Amino acid sequence: MNGYDGSILLVDTPTFTGEQGALPNKNSVRGFNVINTIKANVEAACRATVSCADILALAARDGVVL
Repeated sequence: MNGYDGSILLVDTPTFTGEQGALPNKNSVRGFNVINTIKANVEAACRATVSCADILALAARDGVVL
């Protein structure tokens, strides 16, 4: 795997193509809205403490529980 565990959370910028917008991920990964909501809530409570991989782990855990 290239990148890091949470690289799927990277979004496009004017100078960078993020994983969310990358061609191999088109129509294969869904639920970014849920992950982005979790990410925003966690970052509001724990700024600069939680990694993108942590966010994905929380989303996966909650998805399995639901």
